[in-house]
Formats: sequence, C-alpha cells, structure tokens
Amino acid sequence: MQAKKRYLLVSVAAGLIFLVYLWALQVGEFAQQQQQQQKPYQYQQYPQYPHYPQFHQHEYQLYHHSQGVYQHLPLPQRRPPRPSRHWAEPTQPLEPYLEGGEQEADSPQQLHQHTSPRERRSIRDNIYKNRRCRMETCFDFARCQSGFGVYVYPPQRGDEISETYQKIVSSIEESRFHTRDPSQACLFVLAVDTLDRDQLSAQFVQNVRLRIQNLPTWNDGRNHLIFNLYSGTWPDYTEDLGFEVGQAMLARASADMVNFRPRFDVSIPLFSKDHPLKGGGTGYVTLNDRPSSRKYLVVFKGKRYLTGIGSEMRNALYHIHNGEDIILLTTCKHGKDWERHKDSRCDRDNQEYLRFDYQELLHNSSFCLVPRGRRLGSFRFLEALQAACIPVILSNGWELPFSEVIDWRKAAIVGDERLLLQVPSITRSVGHDRILALRQQTQFLWDAYFSSVAKIVLTTLEIIQDRVDSHVSRNHLLWNSLPGGLYALPQYSTDPAQFPFYYAILGKSPSQQFTALIHAVTPLQSQVSPVVKLIIAVAKSKFCAQIVVLWNCDKPLPPRNKWPSTSVPLTVTEGQTKTMSRRFFPHEVILTDAVLSLDEDSVLSTNEVDFAFIVWQSFPERIVGYPARSHYRDTSRSRWGYTSKWTNDYSMVLTGAAFYHRYYHYLFTHYIPIALLTTVDRMANCEDILMNFLVSAVTKQPPIKVTQKKQYKETLMSQGAKASRWADPDHFAQRQTCMNVFSHWLGYMPLVHSQMRLDPVLFRDQVSILRKKYRDIEKL
Repeated sequence: MQAKKRYLLVSVAAGLIFLVYLWALQVGEFAQQQQQQQKPYQYQQYPQYPHYPQFHQHEYQLYHHSQGVYQHLPLPQRRPPRPSRHWAEPTQPLEPYLEGGEQEADSPQQLHQHTSPRERRSIRDNIYKNRRCRMETCFDFARCQSGFGVYVYPPQRGDEISETYQKIVSSIEESRFHTRDPSQACLFVLAVDTLDRDQLSAQFVQNVRLRIQNLPTWNDGRNHLIFNLYSGTWPDYTEDLGFEVGQAMLARASADMVNFRPRFDVSIPLFSKDHPLKGGGTGYVTLNDRPSSRKYLVVFKGKRYLTGIGSEMRNALYHIHNGEDIILLTTCKHGKDWERHKDSRCDRDNQEYLRFDYQELLHNSSFCLVPRGRRLGSFRFLEALQAACIPVILSNGWELPFSEVIDWRKAAIVGDERLLLQVPSITRSVGHDRILALRQQTQFLWDAYFSSVAKIVLTTLEIIQDRVDSHVSRNHLLWNSLPGGLYALPQYSTDPAQFPFYYAILGKSPSQQFTALIHAVTPLQSQVSPVVKLIIAVAKSKFCAQIVVLWNCDKPLPPRNKWPSTSVPLTVTEGQTKTMSRRFFPHEVILTDAVLSLDEDSVLSTNEVDFAFIVWQSFPERIVGYPARSHYRDTSRSRWGYTSKWTNDYSMVLTGAAFYHRYYHYLFTHYIPIALLTTVDRMANCEDILMNFLVSAVTKQPPIKVTQKKQYKETLMSQGAKASRWADPDHFAQRQTCMNVFSHWLGYMPLVHSQMRLDPVLFRDQVSILRKKYRDIEKL
C-alpha cells in the first residue's frame, strides 16, 4: 500500500513540474516578443569593429557562389559590447501604408495573430512540409514526354483575379509553351490568383486550399507552378501562403534562402502592378556609355519603418548620408497616423526627402542602395536595374531573382546588412572600368529578363524546361551574355560556338562557305529562266558550298535534267506544306553557318555575292544584303508604316537577297508563336518582314546594306505581274498591316534605322578598273 502511495505522489509531482515548465516557456516567449517590439535597436559606429565580418577592399561579393547558390559568410560567435548609440527612439507600433499593397494591422488582435505557439506551429508546418522536394523526387518527368507544354486551368465561376495575375496568365497563353490539352501538359498553372497572400490585403483570395485540392490533376501539387509576390502578414511576414503547396514548385518574390528549395523553386523579382505585359521600358545606358561615373555615388529614397521587421536597416541609413554624393533619404510620412508615431528625426527627414526627385537621383548615381523592406525583396531592385544604377543589395538571406542561372556578381554588389557603415568605402574603391562593366550588365539583364511581365514569366518557364531537359540545357555563358537565354535555344545546340552571338567571346569565326537557298514559286519554263541564271551566277562563287532550291510551286517538281549543271551540289527539295513560313524552316540539308536567301527573280553577279559574304563574316549575327526597306511612325493614325522608297536610311534588308546565320531558321520556326506563322502563311506575305523583326529584336541592331547594282530594283519591277509581288497594291497594304501585327506581338518596335552602307574599298574611285577586286558591282 505504501509503495502505491509513493508511486502516486511521484506521478502527481512530475505532472505539476511539467505544467510549470510549459507555463514558464509560454511566459518567456511572450516576454521576448514584447521586448523585441518595444526595445529600440542599438548600434555603435565601429567601421572596423574586429568582431564583425569585414568587406575586403577588392571584393565586391559578400556571398560566395557555390553550385549556383549564394550563401552568407559565417558570422563570428563572439558578440560586441553593448553599444550606447540609438538608431531610433522608442515608439509605439506604427500603421503605415506599405509598398505593393501591404497593410499593417490596426488592432491588438491583428497585432498578435501569429504569436500563439499553435498558430506558429501551423505556419511552420505549411512552410517546411515537402521542404526536401527536388525535381528528382517531386516532379513527374513522364508527363513531359510529348514536350514542355504548359496548361493554365480555366477560371471557375466567380473567380476574380488581379490585373497582375492576368498578365502572367496572358504571357503563358501567348507563349509557344501553351497547350489547351491537359493530357499534353508537362506543367500546370493555377487559375486561382495566388500573388498576394497577405491576409490584410484587398487582393487576398479566400478558400484557396479548397479550390486547388478539388482540381482533377492536382495530385498533391506535382508538376504544378504557383506564382506569388507577397506572403505572410504583419507583424512577422513569414513565407506562409495560407494553404499547403504540397509538391508544387513556387515562383515567388522575396524568397528566403532558408525555405527556398534549390533547383526546384524559382526566385522571381518583386514587380508592381504597373509593370508592362510586353515590351517594357528601355534601359538608360548604351554599350559605350561614358563617363562611367555619375554625379552621385550612392542613393536611396524610400519609406522608413520606425518599428517592426525591416526597420533596423532603414532607420540606420542616416549614419552614412552626407548630403553630397551619398544621398539616402527616408520619410516617416506614410500611413494614416504617422504624426502620432513620429520620432525626433521625422520632421528633418521629411524635409530632406522632398528636396530630391527620385528619378533624377536614379539616373545620376553610380550605385543604388537596395535595402530590405518588410519583406526581403524591394521594388528598388528593378528600378535600379533599369536606370543602370548598380544595385547594392543589403537583404540578408534573399535568394536573388533567377540566381540559378544569372551571375549577379557581374551586375550588383551583394553585401551584409550588418556592414552598412562600410558601404561608402567599398563603393568608392570600385574602379571606373568596373563600374562601366557592371552598369552595362544591368542593362543587359533588365532588357533580357526583367523589362516586362512576359519576360519574367518566360524566363521562369525556360529555367524549368532546362531542368526537365537537362541534357539540352543552357550553360551560364548563354544566360549571362547577349542576347540572353530567351533567344539562345539549347534545343538547337548546347555548344555556344554554334550560335552567331559568341564568336568574339570564344575567339572563333563562322565557317568560310555558305549555302544558297533559293525560294521558287513559279514553274521552271526554260534554261533562260531567271532562276537558272541565278543558280549559275551563285555557283561561280568561290565561297559557295551548295545550292538548295526550295520548290514552293503548285506545279510538279521538274526532272533533274531541267536544272543547270553546276560545280557545286544542287539540291531541289519540296516541303510537305508549301507555305511562306517554310522558307525559313531549319532544313537538315543546310550544313554551313551562312545562308544566302534568294528570291527566284533576284539578279546578282558573282562579285556581289562574294562581297556580301565577306561583309557578313564580320557581322554574323546580323542580316547582310541588298534590297533595303524602312519603317516610320504614322502619327496621324497612331500606327507603324512600311515604305519601299529609296531614302537616306533603312531599317530592313529583305531576305530576297541577303545573308544570315542558319540559327535564325531554327529560331523563326520554334520561337515565333504559331498564330503569327499562320498569319504569314494565310497572306502568303510578310515572312521577310517577320524575319527582320526577329533578328532586330535579338541583336538590338539594324541590318547591314551592301552596295548593289542599280538594275536590281528595276529588274524586280520589270518582271511579269505574277513574278513580281512588289507592284501589287494589295501586297503592299498587307505589309503595312504586318508591321503593326508584329510590333504588337513583341510589345514594341524592334527595328532600328541605319544610314550605313558598306562598299568595296575602291568602289567608284578614280583608279584603273584592273586594280578593283569587285569590278562587276560598278557595271550598270
């Protein structure tokens, strides 16, 4: 009996001790939270404090790059002595208006909605569940056997999506990846708007969990992609989305390295609702912009949070603001009751804030500070890129946008929030040449991946496609060099030397021969037909490797004995479909880098062909040829116009007689949307204009016109009505329409005017004709 009593007493005592322990944990955690909310951050100016990690004088990257992932430098465990200087005065919780539609709580219940252990455990479970997901474990590659198709679920009745999410959906639906058949899809995108998961936001969508789990192909999120810009809410702004993502991939802004799943999730930039769907604003620096330095060294202009997450960094900016070349401006004047919560510096900060124009600062500073806000990402990041202002990123733990493929060391300085006081010395130590290189790279990255919602979405999809087809994925050179990963399709080749853009970087040159591709649309009547004369003239070129005739005529293919005998191989091919877009199909018979595209009624001498090819070898990424056309803006009708008049400038070189790289055949066929190719085929027109649009969009440069005999245009116009499309009024009107259809597809006008024409060195010089290499070009 005594043993039973002792056992009972011990059990009761143990239970009481356990309850007291739980109560102590709860009280301690609550007290710690109260202390963090009320206690001002303290810091003393120790620029060379030995216990903190230091910037190296010549190292501008404070995260090291290991296997494509930026990582923090380790912080020494030894702590500094208690400092005495305050960054901000003690204040009550603030209720400001935040960037991007963020709203802070205004009631005690909302202020502490995430402070209970049960809710924190629920949030932590949502974030960390399936944290080990990788492509190998949480992605079904079998779904992608028929290609990388992307299916967007149709909206359900009553669904309302934001303007920004509609841009994302439209970008996918207008891309070459989109499929309307879910059985052919490799990737699925929700119709439910998941961009803003801040419960205090007006854009917050309720019942997302129930909606997605009822989807027939949800399968715990496998092969699904979820887009998100804002997660969590006041006061802690966790990465909680309010629903279980399961095994779905996340394309999210402000991604935290702790929760980011490498090579599974995709970090995207935070962009505003005004970010354009297509096109986008251009950058502000050319490739040779000088001087490299600007009026200001470092600038920032933005809101200052007096308390809460993200306040420490912005409250400390005044320490390095000097009002001369370092302009760091903050304002407390945001939110409804800002005056009630302002501290002793607010009035002075607000006055200084109004003295400077934000755009003027952006465009006249070498570096732009990009500190974290309430979340890790900031709108300042994209604003700095566009303005060619080198971002100085101080946001510990932020997985930078598209860091899997973009080398940010070439475009930004990534630092540690704790080293704010060293920013002036580090930025001053960067040389002028380095500044210019960094600024040029900001412009490339902005234009290639960030200038529009469509480019952000397409970059996300291309990264995922590279993971799915890892054996044909792009390397870092293709992603980080002009023209960028969106225009360098790895399905064509994974070897950069096979593209026209990287010859100079790799120290290589294109092949020394070309393939002539003649587009035939009329019957072969006799040995004196224009196409026969053209074949004979081109075959005499010492650079010609082969001639390919693309038979696009409704009449039967003529027998071999009807074609002329040539010293080079002559191949006549007949496509399965006789359409205009097939002219630029990547025919396997073409083996050379250079392609000489010819209309059957072109009249060229061997000298003209040789000279144009020599010029093309110096500009292998551009179109080089003879017949030039131009575009103009018709302001009275707010549309683009097309002209064939001989003027002092041009923006197109027609593919009726032009050289270009064979890669453009592949890009034309596989990059341009099917709808545009169908438009070209239906009109049997504009394929040459579309090729010019494509090449100019890729290179950002005009084509190159070379000297031609005057008879070229006259000959075209003197052929029969059937042989010459140029004299047909309907044909010309269609080309006017094409200019606007194609510019709408890209979202901007890519064509660039040029006044340059390349002639042989002794062209028209008063010297003996025997001294001239290309004599026939001067003959009328």
